[in-house]
Amino acid sequence: MRKIILITFVCFFAIGFVVPNTWAKLSPEEIARLGKDLTPLGAEKAANADGTIPAWEGGITTPPSGYEPGMHHPDPFAGDKVLFSIDSANMDQYADKLTQGHKAMLKAMDTYKMNVYPTRRSASVPQRIYDATIKNAATAELVEGGNGVTGSVIGTPFPIPKNGLEVIWNSLLKYKGDSLDRTYAKFPVTRGGSYEKGLVHAMELFLYHREGATEEKLNNLIFVRLTDTLGPPRNAGKATIVHETLDQAKEARKAWSYKPGQRRVLRAPEIGFDNPNEGSDGIIVTDQIDIYNGSPQRYDWNLVGKKEMVVPYNSYKLHSGDLKYKDILQKRHINPELARYELHRVWVVDATLKQGTRHIYKRRTFYIDEDSWQILAVDCYDNRDQLWKLQEAPVVNYYDVPTLMPTFELTYDFQSGRYNVFGVHNEEDEYVFNKKMSPKLFTPAALRRMGIR
Repeated sequence: MRKIILITFVCFFAIGFVVPNTWAKLSPEEIARLGKDLTPLGAEKAANADGTIPAWEGGITTPPSGYEPGMHHPDPFAGDKVLFSIDSANMDQYADKLTQGHKAMLKAMDTYKMNVYPTRRSASVPQRIYDATIKNAATAELVEGGNGVTGSVIGTPFPIPKNGLEVIWNSLLKYKGDSLDRTYAKFPVTRGGSYEKGLVHAMELFLYHREGATEEKLNNLIFVRLTDTLGPPRNAGKATIVHETLDQAKEARKAWSYKPGQRRVLRAPEIGFDNPNEGSDGIIVTDQIDIYNGSPQRYDWNLVGKKEMVVPYNSYKLHSGDLKYKDILQKRHINPELARYELHRVWVVDATLKQGTRHIYKRRTFYIDEDSWQILAVDCYDNRDQLWKLQEAPVVNYYDVPTLMPTFELTYDFQSGRYNVFGVHNEEDEYVFNKKMSPKLFTPAALRRMGIR
């Protein structure tokens, strides 16, 4: 009988998505580890066994000398040298530290390589986010079915996760500032290396993270977002508003769109899941923005564990305001001399499409930074179980906030030889965080007023 109980326990835990909410509760002893041997967000504070991953000492807490607000953030690690490069000739030496997508990139292209630098654990957030995370650790729960979170606000809900779904909700609710005003470009790059620039202005108000937020005040909203397409000319004037919910079992995402040709605001239920992202030439779908977003309801989430992996990190070279887009965009892949990779501990989560649901990706493997809960890479598989795409998030610490976020997002399509760059802003003004914004900006009425301006 004891053997049967043990086997049942192991099989049930492996499912990940359906772990009962009661199992997510942490003991006082577990919570007491936060800020001690674990960081306040739940990462291992200590260095790894051979010292190739150093201890976390708080991340970047002050901007480097010479930084002024409004600048593209200067590289605090500009003096670092490349430790070694991984290419098609030596990749087997590092196979256990590479995602399947990175292995595929290296095998397919002799021009692609990964320059690996010393590991810098630069991730940090404001103290109030740490404090809220420790408070959430005692109260946060998944709602029934796992399609939402309750008992959590401001900080990370599950700093010591027990299953894959808790990990993905940590990523969905990671701190990105109180608000964000940004203009960015996006480029679908053809197999031959040609591209057309899209330009977008976006404003986002992160209600979940605002000081003084409570579940009651949130009214089930995580964030609200307004995007206004500026180019190319044929798409200019299109705009959308998204209201993202905390308990998606209670209320799904709401979205509205305005198209100049129709001159009216309409509900937009297609803004979600695997609907194609406009301006990406079909390379990415809606839930690949921010690397992953939206409801997790179509997948089963299995927590594989934590691994040491070579991942994009501290990508300040790619972030530089001195670069032109033509310096970054090359045939088949971005300029590898500008990319920076480091060895970090990441949570590995496998998402497998549920029976009876549909999505263009049958399976996705997520690699999520232990220090920030930022997704750093994703392997995407098609319905034949063939590796189809690799997503990357070249991150920097926006140390004036502070928060660790992608300077832009990359998606490589192995089947077509194309790739997509989303959110790049080297030739645009730097992002503006924590700007005062009224929630009234993010309503269908405000969208109508934009349409007649």
